[in-house]
Amino acid sequence: MRHTEFWSRMESALGPAYARAWAGQFVIGELGERTAQEALDAGEPPKAVWAAVWRALELPASER
Repeated sequence: MRHTEFWSRMESALGPAYARAWAGQFVIGELGERTAQEALDAGEPPKAVWAAVWRALELPASER
């Protein structure tokens, strides 16, 4: 997964206005007590970050 696909999925799940704000503020324990944005900035693969976001938001399997 590329960063562009990650952000596309985030916007689909949360809306374009809220996706980046949520990614920069919501701390996910599974990402080492970091936000999604911090994890991406640290070099975590977008696919792994999306999986953690998907679980944190309890999204349906169709959005996996």
